[in-house]
Amino acid sequence: MNYVWENTAITLIAFLILYLLLKKYAFGPLFSIMEQRRELVRQQLDEAKATREQATAYVEEQKQALQQARQDAYDIIEQSKQTSSKQAAQIVELAKNEAVRLKDDAVREIQNEKENAVQQLRSEVGVASVKIASKLIGKEVKEDSVQGELVDQYLKEVGGRS
Repeated sequence: MNYVWENTAITLIAFLILYLLLKKYAFGPLFSIMEQRRELVRQQLDEAKATREQATAYVEEQKQALQQARQDAYDIIEQSKQTSSKQAAQIVELAKNEAVRLKDDAVREIQNEKENAVQQLRSEVGVASVKIASKLIGKEVKEDSVQGELVDQYLKEVGGRS
């Protein structure tokens, strides 16, 4: 087998021409497309990273909003408890005041009734005294025992009326 140097040189020249043509017409656009694809992938990764960060921030914001809502609900419940306690205390105080007022009214009414009864008793005693005196004056005063009997009789009459 003979080795032909000319074929090797022609092949090398053809390869070099093919390489230059590929470099000018194929590799440039191919590398450009690959670079565009690489930039697109990098951009999508950056967008995904930004979206993930936004989602994380949104989740944190929602957690804080939920925590704030829980705190607000707790505050409202505590305020309601305090308000109900105050209202219960006011109702108890009003009930106590009303009970004291009713008691005072009852005591005054009892006092008035007592005074009326005493006044009525005094007038009855006055009338009875007049009757006793008239009976005593109407009878002869002979003995002390007769006067005692009249007083006892009158007291029995007065005692029977009560």
